[in-house]
Amino acid sequence: MSTSTPTDIKNLSKEQLGAWLAANGIKPYRAGQIFKWVFSHQVDQFNSMTDLGQELREKLAAHFVISRLETEKIATSQDGSQKYLFKLADGNHIETVLIPEKKHVTLCISCQVGCAMGCGFCLTAAGGFIRNLTAGEIVSQVRDIKKHISAQPLSNIVLMGMGEPLANYDNVIQAIRILTDRDFGLEFSTRRVTLSTAGLVPELLQLGKDVSVNLAISLNATDNETRTRLMPINRKYPLEALLEACRQYPLPPRKRITFEYILIQGINDSPEDALRLSKLLRPIKAKINLIPFNEHSSSLFQRPDEKTILAFQDLLVQHNYTAIVRNSKGRDISAACGQLRATHENT
Repeated sequence: MSTSTPTDIKNLSKEQLGAWLAANGIKPYRAGQIFKWVFSHQVDQFNSMTDLGQELREKLAAHFVISRLETEKIATSQDGSQKYLFKLADGNHIETVLIPEKKHVTLCISCQVGCAMGCGFCLTAAGGFIRNLTAGEIVSQVRDIKKHISAQPLSNIVLMGMGEPLANYDNVIQAIRILTDRDFGLEFSTRRVTLSTAGLVPELLQLGKDVSVNLAISLNATDNETRTRLMPINRKYPLEALLEACRQYPLPPRKRITFEYILIQGINDSPEDALRLSKLLRPIKAKINLIPFNEHSSSLFQRPDEKTILAFQDLLVQHNYTAIVRNSKGRDISAACGQLRATHENT
């Protein structure tokens, strides 16, 4: 690592930092102490790490930085949701959404700048893919907002923001490990972290071996033709392959996979779709989140009427599924994925 270009220490795992310390003649266990200062105590300067010797603090400062994201804008909704537009060091922007629920507070974080999946209903996809976020940039969204809202503690993290998490696999896995480290990380329970994916089958099969988090599958259709129209990734990993991977996914006792289903008027909202969905998911321990489409100017798709939404839900309930209608939060502040970034960059 060059001393002329300090590395954000949050981009390192505890093992990587330990290896760097050992290579520099320092006991590797110091890595845990350092990360506890960074994540638990939220310090921004190595000189604040008072249980480390002055020589070590100076050496760390010469090689590393502890960065913060630059907050470009915070939009607050009437429903209490807050959307943060963060500017990265290279000038790119990402979005993070804080969502107050009845009994907890959820943070929806991004893992990429833009997205390469090309889903027809998603505004992030319209802007194309720019780059993966580093593990440090993923973790920083949580670390920074956790400090910002210290009086309102975060309890849940969802990787459902900009980007496809499994397309940035290594950085996402490293970030999850930091988020869920109860000793030296951000101390979130694995039961409170959810990863949402469009369905990259090889990475999905690996995910359950590497970390234990809640899994959400963005499904959105009950036949390959419709799903390919909505989600081009279906050409590579059609429904049969995706659902087989879900059947193989190692679930803890009493856990279920959440299937997200965006309801789009005239596309996937018929009673026949609901019946096919109930049949498709029968071999899987599943629950279903129905998400009425959040209309935006870049899409001709429309939200179904309330009667259609409730009829779809009722058919699933009749077939013994837990099916919850998730109405979008923050619709008055462009809180749907990609909207605030698109608005900012077009003005």
